[in-house]
Amino acid sequence: MDDEPEQGTDRSSEDRDETATSEPPMPGVPDPDAVDQDDEIPADVQKYARFQKMDGAQYDRVNEFLRDRTYVTAREWAIARLCSDFRTETGVEMTKIGENLPELVPFMTDTYTPQAVNQARSSFEEKVRKSGATFLYGAMCDFFTAEELDDVMYEATEVAKFLLEVEGVDLSVEDELEAEERISSVMREVREASKELREEET
Repeated sequence: MDDEPEQGTDRSSEDRDETATSEPPMPGVPDPDAVDQDDEIPADVQKYARFQKMDGAQYDRVNEFLRDRTYVTAREWAIARLCSDFRTETGVEMTKIGENLPELVPFMTDTYTPQAVNQARSSFEEKVRKSGATFLYGAMCDFFTAEELDDVMYEATEVAKFLLEVEGVDLSVEDELEAEERISSVMREVREASKELREEET
């Protein structure tokens, strides 16, 4: 978890007010006063419908919720989703994401440079990879019983489904059951492979 402010990280209004009077703008976040407010918002940005359930939400509250349940920040969560949605054949539209971030995500209040968007995306990917390795090790090292591992998977699945629902993804019961069966199938294979490895060692 990141304890220090990151480049391009939204902060509380109190922090921003203090910064406005005593410090220059954060690196990677353009000065809002320098942004042309008359710039036309792209049509696909205007039509973007994710995160509507978060209207009125404050960054700090969203961030606190995520940090209690995941390893990612609100900034990383939002930008990872945007990078998926604004991906083209030639890459991710990082400039569009950064320039229109407050219009795309209600709890994000600052525009970001493409570099700050890329930094958040990379941080999200790194945390997912490390979390995956940690989880698989816990599953394979025989620390958890099969029942305990099922509980871990259930809790993780519920948090993931909640985040998807907040983003506006409509999950049908059939889709949920199919996803849960795929995950359970993979975990059964992991447990069986781990058991075989331990038996070979002994």
